[in-house]
Amino acid sequence: MELFALTLPKNCAAFADKLYVRLSLSARDLHTAGHPVRFECDSYKNHVTLRCLALLPEFQLNESSSAVYRFAADTMAAFILDEMEQKLLRDIITGHYRYEDEVDVSSIEQYCRQVLDQPEAADLPRSRQRRQHKIADSLFHYLEQHSEMNLIGFIRFRLTDYMNELREVAEYAIDEFIMDQQYQEFISLLKYFVYIQETKIPVAHLMHRGGNEFTLYNEQMNPIDTEQFDGFTLELLDKEINFEDMIVSTLISVSPQKIVIHTRDPEEQVIKTIMQIFENRAMICTYCKLCGTVLGGKNKDQLYP
Repeated sequence: MELFALTLPKNCAAFADKLYVRLSLSARDLHTAGHPVRFECDSYKNHVTLRCLALLPEFQLNESSSAVYRFAADTMAAFILDEMEQKLLRDIITGHYRYEDEVDVSSIEQYCRQVLDQPEAADLPRSRQRRQHKIADSLFHYLEQHSEMNLIGFIRFRLTDYMNELREVAEYAIDEFIMDQQYQEFISLLKYFVYIQETKIPVAHLMHRGGNEFTLYNEQMNPIDTEQFDGFTLELLDKEINFEDMIVSTLISVSPQKIVIHTRDPEEQVIKTIMQIFENRAMICTYCKLCGTVLGGKNKDQLYP
């Protein structure tokens, strides 16, 4: 006796094969639990059909149907997230937003995964556990009332909340991608300014006391008076000035041959930005005699070019 049938278009045959394997494995667990069923996979000209068949006479419809629908729904929900979600996102990125370059599409997909791959906590707004539970519930209620399901059609037209969530994630990812592109273009422009400028002093020591607290010294460890240098402001680039910009602007104005950044937090974004702009002219010191007293910390020399 056929309990239900799942249909996928022929161009999704690879998905159908993988889903068939998962459902067949779940059938073993169902049989062990006293709900004997098996799955068959039939390939036609335009579609592939997966059938769930009850094994009579052991199978008792009134007692086992709900358990089979729930087990199948849970299996399919996990399959959608594991195997199909990336393609659904890609279709949104390339279809709705019309991105074609593979490098761009892959970058946007990475931003999507950063949002979706959150720790397993049901109360997180985009957690996998929450998504899988909602999808499984929708599949379960549908299987209770229908014996046939077009899986792709079900995802696109029945899982509207899920698809809308993926669209929101894709939109957020594209915004982040565009911002990152603009940031990289901005960094490249600043690197160009650094490259064409003549050096004005041999060495600048940038003392990072933590957070937003920086002090700039020359090679004699005297504070640098930045007013004596020709000013360079990032306002000329139509970019809103923030703390990070002020530090970079000051360093470009001073234009040292070498910058030694004394910090206990080399992973801070502002430090990474300075290193990215000044490249081999900048180096990080996490402890030396010059900064040991000022910044404190363990007495060990670590100087990273």
